[in-house]
Amino acid sequence: MEHDHRETTNPALTGIKGLCPRCQTGHLFNGVLSLAPRCEICGLDYSFADPADGPAFFAMTIVAVPALLFALWLQLAYEPALWVHLLITLPLTLIACIALLRPLKGWLVCSQYFHKAEEGSIDREWHRNAAKGNK
Repeated sequence: MEHDHRETTNPALTGIKGLCPRCQTGHLFNGVLSLAPRCEICGLDYSFADPADGPAFFAMTIVAVPALLFALWLQLAYEPALWVHLLITLPLTLIACIALLRPLKGWLVCSQYFHKAEEGSIDREWHRNAAKGNK
């Protein structure tokens, strides 16, 4: 069955919504964080997608500064015991990181599709040019 595909022009928004980058109708995820094998609408095979540790890196980077600022504010304003930080700051940081994982993973997968990313394609081109003497 042939479908009319309108590929995404905004991989960030499409990925955050968890939609297929090709048809923008099917779902990208099978569960909370696991990618579906393919789109149930257009059949796009998601085996090209490998965001690796990117979502976790971005989540930790985005959350780190606000979490640190909150912990410093809490400490300087109220001078609580360490157990208060363990009960408040640590769970808030973990929840914020976990909440960002799915949208960030969707964004990275859709960006890989949108930009036709391949593993090592930049390295292959550089090595090909280096072998010819053009760096």
